[in-house]
Order: sequence, then structure tokens, then C-alpha cells
Amino acid sequence: MSKTIQCIIVDDEPIAREILEDHLQKIEAVKIIASCKNAMEAFNIISSNKIDVIFLDINMPEISGLSFAKSINKNIKIIFTTAYREYAVDGFDLKAVDYLLKPISFERLLQAVNKFLNENTTIYTESKNELTSKKSDFIFVRSDRKMIKINFSDINYIESLGDYLKIYLPNKTIITRETISNMEAKLPKKDFLRIHRSYILSIAKIESFTNEFVEVNKKAIPISRSYKKSVLQRLENM
Repeated sequence: MSKTIQCIIVDDEPIAREILEDHLQKIEAVKIIASCKNAMEAFNIISSNKIDVIFLDINMPEISGLSFAKSINKNIKIIFTTAYREYAVDGFDLKAVDYLLKPISFERLLQAVNKFLNENTTIYTESKNELTSKKSDFIFVRSDRKMIKINFSDINYIESLGDYLKIYLPNKTIITRETISNMEAKLPKKDFLRIHRSYILSIAKIESFTNEFVEVNKKAIPISRSYKKSVLQRLENM
């Protein structure tokens, strides 16, 4: 019989807690005991409950995530969740299971939970098998100081502008700070196709194509030379 992973979420941003809750609820092997907005709330929870993993933000008021992690029982594992890359070394110095950068996709979170299970296989004998690939049909991106939910089905195409992306939806365009390669890794491969170093498009939204371009929402998007062979092969086989 498998053992449930009991966890808490600690983050001062309500939307960040909601995103993690939504992702974790898709994993049958994980049970959320509490969602806390600061370290003091978390202290009270872990003092009265058996907690296996804490999903912990670093940059919080009063007591930082790093200080909190140093003060708790070392048998409780930490998965850091933060928007700041610069704390990664400190996080791993504390023997954290993983270090997740916001915005956190379901796939990346699932990797972190799997990593925890791999490191605790003698305790969690069957839980790893329960981590079935329950893929989300949406993603959250940071834009205008908010985390915005985007359904995959709403995406027409994505354009890279260096370290920024423009995500074209039916009625609006969202700009987020992200590289196109990172975004490509978060999108379901069966639904999206990269045809250029600067463009990813939704396969379902393709209206027509030639050897030189693909038309989406009446826009002709160029197929680059380096992607042409694989793109045309996939399009012709659909």
C-alpha cells in the first residue's frame, strides 16, 4: 500500500499559493495539509502535523524562506518555489529536494515530486506509480505583475522577442519575460509546433501552409531553413 505525501505550501502571494494548490491537487499521491501565507503559520502547522514536504517561497516578509528552512526538523524536505534565481545556491546548500522558478508549470512540479520520491523510495514504495501524467490544459505566465492563466486551446502562436515572448490569443496579446526554448518545453508537443527560432504555433490553428510559411489567424509565419525538413514532414503526415 502506498503512503500519501503530506505537504504544506508557504508563500505570501495568494496567486502563487493557488497555482501550487491547483497543480498539487492533480497528483493523487500528494495531500495538501495547509496553505500558509507566512512562516509563523507554517510553524504552527508543522508542530501539530506530520509533514513530509514543504513547498517554500524564499522572499517573504519577517522570516525568509531560507531562515525558516534552517530552523525546522531536517526530516521535513524542502522544495523551494521562487521568482529569484540568485538564491539557488543557498537553497541547495540547505539540501533542498528541488528549486523551482516561478511561473511553475505542472510538468516541472511533477518532476520535483518525482525527485522527492526517488530519494525516499524505501518509504514511499508505490506512490511514484501514482504520479500518472495528468497534464494540465493551461499554463500560468507572469505579465503586468500578475500571474495570468492561459488555456493551451486559446493560443494561436507565440513570437520571441529576445528574452520576452508575445503570446497571441484570439482577442488579445500577452507579453511575458521568458525564452522561447523554456516555453517550448512547457507546451504539449502533440499540440504545438516550433517552425522558426522565433515562432511556435498551435497545430489546431493552422489554416494553410506552403514550403515557406504557415498561415495562422490570417498571418503568414515563416518556416526557417533549419526547421523546414522536420516541420514539413510533420505537417504532411497529419
